[in-house]
Amino acid sequence: MRNHTAITTFILLGLTDDPHLQILLFIFLLITYMLSITGNLIILVITLMDVRLKTAMYYFLQNFSILEILFTSVDIPRLLYSIATGDKTITYYACAFQLFFGYLFGVTEFFLLATMSYDRYVAICKPLHYMTIMNHQVCRRLLSSCWVITLLILIPFVSLVMGLEFCSDNALDHFACDANAIIIISCSDTQFIEKLVIICSAFILIVTLTFVVWSYTTIIQTILRFPSTQQRKKAFSTCSSHMIVVSITYSSLIFIYMKPTEKDEMKINKGITLFATSISPMINPFIYTLRNKQVIQALNDLVKKLMLSRN
Repeated sequence: MRNHTAITTFILLGLTDDPHLQILLFIFLLITYMLSITGNLIILVITLMDVRLKTAMYYFLQNFSILEILFTSVDIPRLLYSIATGDKTITYYACAFQLFFGYLFGVTEFFLLATMSYDRYVAICKPLHYMTIMNHQVCRRLLSSCWVITLLILIPFVSLVMGLEFCSDNALDHFACDANAIIIISCSDTQFIEKLVIICSAFILIVTLTFVVWSYTTIIQTILRFPSTQQRKKAFSTCSSHMIVVSITYSSLIFIYMKPTEKDEMKINKGITLFATSISPMINPFIYTLRNKQVIQALNDLVKKLMLSRN
């Protein structure tokens, strides 16, 4: 008979115990977090203030920036606090909060990226009907659907994970509350939950990735039929930023949601999670701004207005 105990706190083992590496890690995470917040806030401000950026494309970009801010803020501030103070404990309810919202914002990104690919499909393949098809009401419904579908998938899954029983071990081999790390230390029979993880992950990734691939296959076929080279370059430029972000997001997050729960693979899981929650939200704003002439122009105009207001 195993001695089941009511766990009230977990211990997050973090990334390293080396004090020198912890200092470097703290500086690195602080810089990337500040850049992530600043970059995404800039995109959010200019898309809200500039009247030229009121199309569906920038409406979804606003919400993607909000998601990025929320997603990186679930784990990174807590990790910075842990490194700075040495406090590795986290309460059961704080762990449940971190687990739920980390997956909520992460999974919603998949559906939002698929929605953004549909927006690009309409813009390239049906330009004359773009404003009619992608009106404000449709955009709001598509965005709401992203959140609702994620919640329907996530609530039963998180409830099952946090309902697991634990023995004396409450140390999670991770820097954040991760479902795989929780499953490893559980005394319960986790076969059903592990299968559920695979099924839900496969559903999310296959459905959204299939939609993205279909959208961009159709887009590329349409662009190649354009008679003018300049038209083709402009069309590819319009989609290139989103395609890069999709590639980065899927290549990093796909391993998190599809990764097996074996202990010897947790190091890889932690590394990929760190990339997804720290580095990816930092570089995405730069991808959208540096490759988008309208965003750059709006940013330049905003800077000029701020300079004039000071003078």
